[in-house]
Amino acid sequence: MSIPSLAVKPSLLKVPGAQIYYEVQGAGPVLLMISGGPTDAGIFAPLAAIVADRYTVVRYDPRGNSRSVLDGPAEDQVMDVHGDDAAQLLATFGSEPAFVLGSSGGGQIGLNLAARYPQCVKTLIAHEPPCMGLLPNAGEQRAFGEDVYSVYRASGAGPAMQRFMAAAGIAAGPQPQRTAPSTPEMAETFNRIKGNADFFLAHGLMPIGSYIPDITTLREGPVRIVIGVAEASAGSMPYRTAVALAERLGIAPASFPGGHGGYNDDPASFAEKLHQVLAGA
Repeated sequence: MSIPSLAVKPSLLKVPGAQIYYEVQGAGPVLLMISGGPTDAGIFAPLAAIVADRYTVVRYDPRGNSRSVLDGPAEDQVMDVHGDDAAQLLATFGSEPAFVLGSSGGGQIGLNLAARYPQCVKTLIAHEPPCMGLLPNAGEQRAFGEDVYSVYRASGAGPAMQRFMAAAGIAAGPQPQRTAPSTPEMAETFNRIKGNADFFLAHGLMPIGSYIPDITTLREGPVRIVIGVAEASAGSMPYRTAVALAERLGIAPASFPGGHGGYNDDPASFAEKLHQVLAGA
């Protein structure tokens, strides 16, 4: 028998320059999940199903990805615009500050949201945000992004995404055992994500990776900031950028199960850690 409060309700929100597709399920305090790169709301579906008994889970497609359609032609992504979208979405759920989980580029959006709209956020978990400009070899990291973009221009999205994942260390080394079952819904999600690769490579890769959050405001502001690192991605670029950001914020990073996409590597274990962190443990 299905539980009505756990059913997924899709909706659309009009924002300047785009419409935002989002999904809501569960009951309790609002937990906004922000996906990164070319991914969308569907990437969090296994995790959301587990935690919806404690939270009102809100997941959305960032503008330009999947079902969040732009009003006009594609443009380079701007973190302030993404932060505005997230704040406007949260405003539809009232004035209480929300919990926020941002993964990868979604972590960058969450950091922008927390700095510019602190009244909207109670706790932000930024899981391996790719703040490449904080690394000691920032010039090399920018060259990495430019190299991926050159591959994209010369050979297309497929080879460029392979170069991006390998160079970032996301696909390197032994991969965690994925316990989430393959479902038609997840297959549909990954098909949508493939369709977002061109937009990400042409308009998202460099703006997302080069964005450096307002560290002073985040350190001095009221929002509790948690920087997550993945147990299985130690040494990778996203892991190192997360550690670098945590150091500048003066906090210790929190270790989460799995790899860069740990919420899908082992959703149950990730959910348990998520509960602990949001509870302040």
